[in-house]
Amino acid sequence: MKLTAGKLAGLKAVSNERGVIAAAAMDQRGSLQKSLAKEKGGIINSDHLGEFKTLVTEVLTRHASAILLDPEYGLDASKHRGKAGLLLAYEKTGYDASMTGRLPDLLDLWSVRRLKEAGADCIKVLLYYTPFEKSGINDLKHAWIERIGDECIAHDIPFFLEFVGYDVEGGDEKSLEYAKLKPKIVSGSMAEFGKARYNVDVLKVEVPIEISYMTGSRTYKGVAAYSRGEALQHFRDAESMTHKPFIYLSAGVTNAVFIETLELAAEAGTKFNGVLCGRATWKDGIVVYATKGPDAFKDWLETTGVENIKNVNKAIEAATPWSLKYGANSMQELG
Repeated sequence: MKLTAGKLAGLKAVSNERGVIAAAAMDQRGSLQKSLAKEKGGIINSDHLGEFKTLVTEVLTRHASAILLDPEYGLDASKHRGKAGLLLAYEKTGYDASMTGRLPDLLDLWSVRRLKEAGADCIKVLLYYTPFEKSGINDLKHAWIERIGDECIAHDIPFFLEFVGYDVEGGDEKSLEYAKLKPKIVSGSMAEFGKARYNVDVLKVEVPIEISYMTGSRTYKGVAAYSRGEALQHFRDAESMTHKPFIYLSAGVTNAVFIETLELAAEAGTKFNGVLCGRATWKDGIVVYATKGPDAFKDWLETTGVENIKNVNKAIEAATPWSLKYGANSMQELG
């Protein structure tokens, strides 16, 4: 694998001095609006979303290598990121619920060119994906990702692909049955989108297990999908599916749960290249912002939020530089 000048510059911009991606995520839109409205008991508008994102960005980027934002509500927030790099989301929030297969769509008024002009160092796209979906649906998704990969090549900017699994039968993704299937979904997705035809630079992946179904975990539910040894092997198996750099997403779990999963990845010897962590750092502050206002939320971020992201940073000391995937010991060796 060889990096062009633009892609190398973009990856350097979102990495820490070790060449590890220690990024915060604040690109939530529809889900964030619903959560805030629920806690507030009233209407949440674009000004509220922008303010929330700005406060998170201003405080947490002091402890992050980059921030992921959306161009719909997050551009003003991006001006408060200090020296941190910027990833911008390209997809519409959610998916088309009127059709089967969780089909994605791109933001109407944006393109890779426009996102780059808005200051993006890297482009991020979220895709709901499972290898067990109907082949016709997955073929649509494959072609969609190919187009975006080619667009990022044309504008010489790194492409981060985030994929989130789901149950094709409409079952609960928090169930024991799904927990047993999740390792195959994650591994299969990493194998597919690690292929050269997609031109993805960094895979943003879920951890391949549900840790509350692992015997001996701190959140064990009392029903097992895997032993600790089996869980460790699932991490290794997923890693073996691709030679691409990959980072873990927090998937809405608590800070404590995310830290435990990162510790498990380290124990497995997984050569992951960092994180893009959102709700595990700021989710518990939603109720503070909604009920006590922005000043109280900023105080919460300065204390609990900072503690949360420092916990994540400690856990990713086990991460390895993405430059190793390109045969170099450091970013500097690549140019």
